[in-house]
Amino acid sequence: MSSEIKSVIIGTGCFVPENIVPNDQFLQHRFYETDGRPILRENAEVISKFQDITEIAERRYADNDHTASDLGYFAAQDAISSSGIDPETLDYIVVAHNFGDIPHGDTRNKVIPTLAARIKHRLEIKNPDCVAYDIPFGCPGWLQGIIQADYFIRSGDAKRILVIGTETLSRVTDPHDRDSMIYADGAGATILEGQTGGKGILTHKTQSHTSSEAYFLFSGQSSNPEFESDDLFIKMEGRKIYEYALTNVPLVIKQALEKSGKSINDVKKVLVHQANGKMDEAILKRLFKLYGIATPPAGVMPMTIAKFGNSSVATIPTLLDLLLKKQLDGQEIHEGDVVVFTSVGAGMNINAMVYQF
Repeated sequence: MSSEIKSVIIGTGCFVPENIVPNDQFLQHRFYETDGRPILRENAEVISKFQDITEIAERRYADNDHTASDLGYFAAQDAISSSGIDPETLDYIVVAHNFGDIPHGDTRNKVIPTLAARIKHRLEIKNPDCVAYDIPFGCPGWLQGIIQADYFIRSGDAKRILVIGTETLSRVTDPHDRDSMIYADGAGATILEGQTGGKGILTHKTQSHTSSEAYFLFSGQSSNPEFESDDLFIKMEGRKIYEYALTNVPLVIKQALEKSGKSINDVKKVLVHQANGKMDEAILKRLFKLYGIATPPAGVMPMTIAKFGNSSVATIPTLLDLLLKKQLDGQEIHEGDVVVFTSVGAGMNINAMVYQF
């Protein structure tokens, strides 16, 4: 058994808002193309095509009186409860998000104090050596927070770290952009602890592509040229992101696997950012194709996007929590399983991690 310190998951939690927003709630929206021309097809047809591509049938929106830090606090409470630790023993609280706290009905974000500071305050942690900070890294933010935590733990700087991904994307979606149907709200939290033994984080790999890809996701005005507001909304170049992800994500996963010494045949689960159902399936097929395998094993990639939508930094930690607590039908993680985590998003950033349970 190895005496090397590894970062081990000792607690997980999530908060999935109760407000279910099915696709038919978009039937009355007026959608426009990016150039301001109205989309002339019936909304029922637009929504049907959207669901075929993304697999999203419904998503969750936060209560009007909740912000991203509230959701993150709820998820953190869940993770602390599942770990059984004293929160005063945490060395770091790292919170990944993209838009800060945005009150309902207002697209102006609040990032001072940081969400991490707000959550630490809500948790009533008095220890000043528990350092709280935020990380904006697009959708891969939670996984990058986990990677940073691994560096802190392996360096001896920290023993226990809480990493949270929380987002309320519903507050920054353009009601006249059909892409707005992708986005959702939620939060997930994970606690890592330094331990000796065989389990824990094995390796990871991160890349940032900015030459021509930096603005594939950006903030922009409404697609409706008559929209009477200067508010900025989340916008994306969907086709370019799809092609970028298919080209680059499998390669980054392969590099992480090669560093770990594990084979693709050792991988029991691939936990991918729930961005777009068809895109994630294509990434998985491309990954296994790199190893000469035409068809990935059934059930290797559990998905939640059909019910929860894309909650950005919250998708993977939420998926992980549901898996470990056996709340996904037909899906479990067992002791000894090798699991790949991977995400892609704004920046454009990609990361991947290999973990052994």
